[in-house]
Amino acid sequence: MKLFQPIQGSIESKETQENLIDRGQLQVNVTSSVNAFPVKEARISISYTGIPESILEQVVTDSSGQTELIELNAPPEEWSLDENEERQPYSEYTLNIEAEGFESISVSGTEILANTKAIQNIRMKQKDQSREEEQVFVIPAHTLYGNYPPKIAEEEIKPVNETGEIVLSRVVVPEYIIVHDGSPRDSTAQNYYVKYKDYIKNVASSEIYATWPADTIRANVLAIMSLL
Repeated sequence: MKLFQPIQGSIESKETQENLIDRGQLQVNVTSSVNAFPVKEARISISYTGIPESILEQVVTDSSGQTELIELNAPPEEWSLDENEERQPYSEYTLNIEAEGFESISVSGTEILANTKAIQNIRMKQKDQSREEEQVFVIPAHTLYGNYPPKIAEEEIKPVNETGEIVLSRVVVPEYIIVHDGSPRDSTAQNYYVKYKDYIKNVASSEIYATWPADTIRANVLAIMSLL
């Protein structure tokens, strides 16, 4: 079993479960990690995170590797709009995905907000006959809700040791960005090439809520982009 992230806030509080009076939507997209082809007839079981034995929904992907829109319970939308950080404004679900010829995957902590559509992308590895382990991914608590250590302070003005042009004459939006999977001080952490557009979307999803006003989301995305 391969565990990628520590579990944080995986079991919803009793108050949260009792107040799941709104509904959110979930769509799962399943593709092959080898060629990005859609995986049809993938079987997906959905349960509350922390209660995996209680299956809420079971769906199957179509020829495009997508599920139908699934409606799931979520806390009231206003919880994500106020400043009360003690109330979890989203519900968490665990997805178990199986498909013929592919390794099984479990994703714990998929977040559902009220009156919004969440998209969970799944990339499945082709089955290796030499091992039967299930891949396990755990999505940590949202930045606005979880308890995280403060960011490492950086110098406002950094020394420049290289010669040549530093500031480009025009704005250039890269196609890919290198993501360091660990602390900046951890030289052993792996680097990944990620599409710039996907990186921005993932950072925004972890730092703001989709229920916020469109202008607020736009301002936050521009701020995220300006820090790169």
